[in-house]
Formats: sequence, structure tokens, C-alpha cells
Amino acid sequence: MKDPDSGKLILLVEDDPDVARIIEQVLGDFGFQTVWCRSGTDLLRRLRTLSPDLCIVDLGLPDMDGLEAMQRLRLQSTCGILILTGRAHVSDRVMGLELGADDYVLKPFEPRELVARVRSILRRRESTGGAGNYDLAEFAGWQFNLANNTLLAPDGESQVLSTAEAELLGIFVRNPNRILQREKLMGTRDLNPSDRAIDVRISRLRRKLEPAPHSPALIKTVYGAGYLFMATVHWLSTS
Repeated sequence: MKDPDSGKLILLVEDDPDVARIIEQVLGDFGFQTVWCRSGTDLLRRLRTLSPDLCIVDLGLPDMDGLEAMQRLRLQSTCGILILTGRAHVSDRVMGLELGADDYVLKPFEPRELVARVRSILRRRESTGGAGNYDLAEFAGWQFNLANNTLLAPDGESQVLSTAEAELLGIFVRNPNRILQREKLMGTRDLNPSDRAIDVRISRLRRKLEPAPHSPALIKTVYGAGYLFMATVHWLSTS
């Protein structure tokens, strides 16, 4: 049976040729196509002609900080983003997740674990489909298109959510007015229940959806139980 990940395109943004060579070899062994970008500028140039499924981004790039490169990447593409870096500071991890990264792996890394993380992100991207044959959710004046991760505000302003944000909002719109435990909100991520990534994503969604994020009306915290998405959701088809 053909590997569903075979042929997926991954851009590798890494200035160390030895590290890049190892990653390209490992990903190639599992059927992925890779393109090596030696800098942030190289990445942005290649995005003009390539549509990657995922980008692996080092934070220590020679021409710009990896977080800046990731921000500019997110403006041009809805691909998955995996941060791969030697920077172990919690602030870098949280900032990377807040800026739209789907996962964060520290160097030195185990090659097979890296492949597992890559596959997990790609599975989550493919799983953010609609409810049945419907992929447009309407709630509280908002519209969320699960087919392309686009969120349309009541005032008509549109933005594209990161894969992780879209997965989380997808879980909420499919389960309105139900208390969801953290384990449910983790989706396909292999996280410890105490991992702050879920809290970071909840906070990011609140800033996008709530007029007053510190006093949320849509995403309520139910202390000791989980989170509650308080909205009536209507499903439409975009086809």
C-alpha cells in the first residue's frame, strides 16, 4: 500500500549543511521530497514558486531570526511549521507556538522522532476537514472554512489560521456547548496533559475571536473540567 506521505514537499530552513544533510536523508528514506533553504531569505524566495506541505525552520539563521522568518512564512503560506533548534529557552518555545508553529523539536534530535513529528503535523492538517459534507461553520457572526483554515470576522476581515489553531477551532465548532477536557483538545498531538501548548493555542484563539480576551464570551474556562465553546454553530457547504 502506498505511503500517504510519499511525495509530500518539505522545505528545510537550516544553515548547517551537516544537519541539513542528515534531515534530508532521513526524510528521503520515508518518501518525502525536500528542498534545502540555507537562510530565511532563501526560504522566502523559494515560496514564490513552491507550495510546501510543511517547513522545518531553525531559529538560528544567518540573515534573520528564525521567529521572524516563521512570521513571514505564515503570511505567505498555510503549510505546517516545525521549529527545529538548539534554543531551549521556554520563552522561545512559547513565542514560536504563539506565532503559529505546530511543533517544536530541540537539537540534538532523534531522526525517527523527527519523522514522527512531521507525520503528526501532516495528519492534523489533513484531519481539519468539515462535518460530513459541510466545511463552513458559522457562529456568533464568524465564518470558519475548515477546507482552507480561513476565518472570516463579522466585519468582513479574513485571516488564515495556522494548522494547530485550525485543528483546535475545528474541535470546538464540532462540539459546541459541551465541556471538552484537555485530552480531547490535544487532538492527534502526543502531549503530556500539563503541556502549555494547549493553553497557548486557547489564548491565541481568544485573541482572534474575543472582543475582550481576558473576559471571554465564546471560549469559557471550566475550572477543573476543561473548556466550553459557547456558540450555536450552523454548517454550510462551500461547494
